[in-house]
Amino acid sequence: MAVDLQMQAVIERVAKSGLPPYYSLSAVEARRLYRDTRAALSPPVPEVAVARALAAAGPAGPIPLRLYRGAGTAADAALPALVYFHGGGWTIGDLDTHDIVCRTLANKAHCAVLAVDYRMGPEHRFPAAVDDCLAATRWVAEQGAALGIDAARLAVGGDSAGGNLAAVVAIMLRDAGGPPLAFQALVYPATDQRMDTASHASFAEGYLLTRANMLWFRDNYLDPADYGDWRASPMRAPDLARLPPAHIITAGYDPLRDEGRAYSDRLLAAGVPVLYECFEGMAHGFLTMGGVVAAANHALYRLGQSLAQAFKQKQA
Repeated sequence: MAVDLQMQAVIERVAKSGLPPYYSLSAVEARRLYRDTRAALSPPVPEVAVARALAAAGPAGPIPLRLYRGAGTAADAALPALVYFHGGGWTIGDLDTHDIVCRTLANKAHCAVLAVDYRMGPEHRFPAAVDDCLAATRWVAEQGAALGIDAARLAVGGDSAGGNLAAVVAIMLRDAGGPPLAFQALVYPATDQRMDTASHASFAEGYLLTRANMLWFRDNYLDPADYGDWRASPMRAPDLARLPPAHIITAGYDPLRDEGRAYSDRLLAAGVPVLYECFEGMAHGFLTMGGVVAAANHALYRLGQSLAQAFKQKQA
């Protein structure tokens, strides 16, 4: 399938923008650039019933969170909840860059969403992000009643680096004996830091996420000795059995496409139910582009369906 026409327009727009590549900037400058360019691609901000700041107890101090409750949900209802980890190469991105994604999922799944502002590199290298995401998920489960959340119906999710972190948290919670998860929503997840699949070679240039930027992100987060650690590369975890059901979304023109599909295949082989969908005409990062790329809104609708179904089954 050819590149989707709307996605091609975004690719051309970025190419003509004259904006510097992330790898040429400091992490602080790259974060500012990423934040400042989101609005041009984003849809209108959807209303939710609640959006408020929280902080979870973390290993290095409080972890900022943002709690959303979907529009139309009852104020006194104990809602199922998705703990969401934003993308951005473990270097960029924050609660604001993925605000619309979280609001939309809360509305589509009629649930609560808790977005996590985990520590990032290069200031806080691996495994700081993993430690924060694990601690935040445990805190949400422990504080469920106070937060108006049904801790028995808890999911994790994220996109790109956030998908990596969600997959890792799911494995760590399984190994620790809980809290149990109902679902994992992984959008073009980074699952193998070796970065040696065919899609990495085919889409190294010209499709938004370039290899030079990926190497910069990886260097900000990891030392080479960490590449094989399954907490950095969940594809290399020795056992993927007994994990929560997953919905994995990839993009057809994404360097991460093949490792997302490979992770889906490994989960299925381990007996984990998986819904795998490749949005064939898309490039990496499309989920946050709903103002100009219709497929982003469809992907969020599909994720919302999957979450609602998983929460309903857990309740039954």
